[in-house]
Amino acid sequence: MTPDPYTSSLPKTKRPTEPSPASRNDNPNQSATQNVQQDTPTHFVRQKILSWFSRVGISPSMAKDPKSQRNTLERRKQIIELQKAVNLQAVLNIALNVTITESESDGLDPDWFFAFSNMAEEIHSPGMQELWGKIFAVEVSKPGSFSLRSLQMLKLLTHRDAKVFAKAVSIASRRQHDTIPRILVGFHRKKGILSFFKRAVPEQLNLASVGLSYPDLLALQDMKLLYASEIESGEYAEGQQTSWRCGAEQFTLESKQPGVALVYFKFTAVGSELYKLVPRKQNPAYLSALKGVLSEVFNIH
Repeated sequence: MTPDPYTSSLPKTKRPTEPSPASRNDNPNQSATQNVQQDTPTHFVRQKILSWFSRVGISPSMAKDPKSQRNTLERRKQIIELQKAVNLQAVLNIALNVTITESESDGLDPDWFFAFSNMAEEIHSPGMQELWGKIFAVEVSKPGSFSLRSLQMLKLLTHRDAKVFAKAVSIASRRQHDTIPRILVGFHRKKGILSFFKRAVPEQLNLASVGLSYPDLLALQDMKLLYASEIESGEYAEGQQTSWRCGAEQFTLESKQPGVALVYFKFTAVGSELYKLVPRKQNPAYLSALKGVLSEVFNIH
């Protein structure tokens, strides 16, 4: 239902012109040298490239004799294994400092733990390590909270992906007695004869105006954190109420007329599990815009 806003007209192209003899470069070697100079990284970029590859034990050159090569490869293995241990240690320290309510439950599944550790050792970003530490603390307290499928998806997320997901969480609502988050975007109603005489009102808000752009939405769908299309709720009867919570704010919608349905993006099962890890940040602009749209067909308490 969401239109693609990325349409534009192509610019007119200029017809190529032949360079004048005075401006033509007849020295191919000089031209090649200029291209190499333009493409060569600056000293600062070069140092960054060397620094990153040094973290996995790779340098620009390698000794040719077999003994030195074996030593280089062995050193590389040690560097990688040490980094994995450092990553796990960071996750452990975060988990130890997570405040969580203890509960009596079955013990942690050993298969889950070793699968978790194999994935967590390859998490290098401090921001993502924090998420993995929280996951482990929750799982120890309440085994079964996070599936291996969710962990596999989380492992593929970059820190930038996590920031996009946090935007979605900030505007997600949960219905009372329901654990699946939804991003409410508007409503749909049956078209009756009298609807032709009513003033036109927007039935959906533009999520880009409240921080979640169209590319963000597509990215979340590609990552299988949101379902790929909008979903409509069942139709509400006149006077029917439904209660929601968005961040710290609770509100109740009471239908003004029959035949009205809410329109929303629904989190997938994996998205719902990861939703529990992200701190809730209020988005007043979203709530204000949403209520402005829904007030056409709902009384909001």
